Amino acid sequence: MIYTITATTTTTSTAATFRPPSTSLSNLHRRSLLLLSATTTTTLSLPSLSTATPPPKQQPDTTITDRVFMDFSICPSYFQTRTLGSDLILCPDSEPLGRIVLGLYGNLVPITVSNFKSMCTGTTGYYKGTLVHKIFPGRFFMAGKQGRRDKGEVKPPVNMVRNTESIDPKAFELRHAKGGVLSLCLSENDDDDEIKLDPDYHNVEFMITTGPGPCPDLDGNNIVFGCVLEGMDVVTNISSIPTYKPGERIRQYNDLAEFLGDERAKNARAIWDRPSKTLYISNCGEVKVTKPTLSPSLP
Repeated sequence: MIYTITATTTTTSTAATFRPPSTSLSNLHRRSLLLLSATTTTTLSLPSLSTATPPPKQQPDTTITDRVFMDFSICPSYFQTRTLGSDLILCPDSEPLGRIVLGLYGNLVPITVSNFKSMCTGTTGYYKGTLVHKIFPGRFFMAGKQGRRDKGEVKPPVNMVRNTESIDPKAFELRHAKGGVLSLCLSENDDDDEIKLDPDYHNVEFMITTGPGPCPDLDGNNIVFGCVLEGMDVVTNISSIPTYKPGERIRQYNDLAEFLGDERAKNARAIWDRPSKTLYISNCGEVKVTKPTLSPSLP
């Protein structure tokens, strides 16, 4: 007996039975919000470079650390009462103009101040008995030119500290913004070349602005190291002294002679802007300020 078995094969589709894990839309939304919140917080916590305020620039220290005085006088017989090479201390017919008291910025430019003080007290040289050799009305006057004492010039100082502040940018921050500014002559210095070329040369030529306006062309080229504390009326009187000014034709001839290399042109220009009266520093020195003392027993 033969039995017939019929096998039924059932094929199940894998694609039909596989389902990806279900993902909740609410969970996706929640994660997106958290990510957005974290990004926003990080962005807001970063400083804004465009609105950052730069630190304020430190102002130059113009504390008055020292005081010196200068007495100015006119001496009609300045060159007649001295022998060749002699120093002038007393003038028989001196006409006093008055005293100027200068405050010095020793914290800002200590070397410049120390050298200037030493020239006022006679430690390394002496301004006393020397000429105010240039006056530019309404701008400034100059003194301290080095050379021969019998010509009213300053003897080259000895044992003076070399002034490294002349190459320090911080020493040039102050401006010649008004009258009464005390400055070390650098761009305006007119010491003779043979003196400047000396290895031991020290620049001690100075100028005081007379006002009433500023002198911006002096800024950044000369070292401001003090100011007039007393005696601006004396500064004004000095500024009003007539000076020698050549005519336009003489200036043109001088320019041509200089262009051609004629040394006489430079010698001729040396007397330009000189005061018509012999103005000199009749005395100078340090002003000692007495500091107040406290009582040993305070209430």
